[in-house]
Amino acid sequence: GEATFYAPGLGSCGTDATDNDFVAALSKVLFDATGSANSNNNPYCGRKAFRQEGGGGVTITIVDRCPVCKKYDLDLSPAAYNAIGDADAGRIPIKWSWLD
Repeated sequence: GEATFYAPGLGSCGTDATDNDFVAALSKVLFDATGSANSNNNPYCGRKAFRQEGGGGVTITIVDRCPVCKKYDLDLSPAAYNAIGDADAGRIPIKWSWLD
C-alpha cells in the first residue's frame, strides 16, 4: 500500500490522538468489512501494525478510519510518518503487517 499523513484528533475508534502519537487510520475497505455497527467497537481499533522501512520500522496503533485510502494504505500521524519518510513526499510506498 501507500502511506500518507493526517492530523489526528477524535478518531472513529472513539479515542483522541495527537500529531505526536504513533497512530494511523485504516482504509475504509478494511475497517468497514468487519460489519461493526458501532465504529468504537470495531475489532481493528487498538490493533498494532508494524511498518517496515530499510531494516527498521515504526509500530502504530489503529485509531481511525480513512475514507479515501485504498485497501492496504495507511494514513499515519505526522510523528509516525516522519519516522519513516519525508513529509515533502506526501505519499510513500509501504509494506506493513499486523503485530497481533
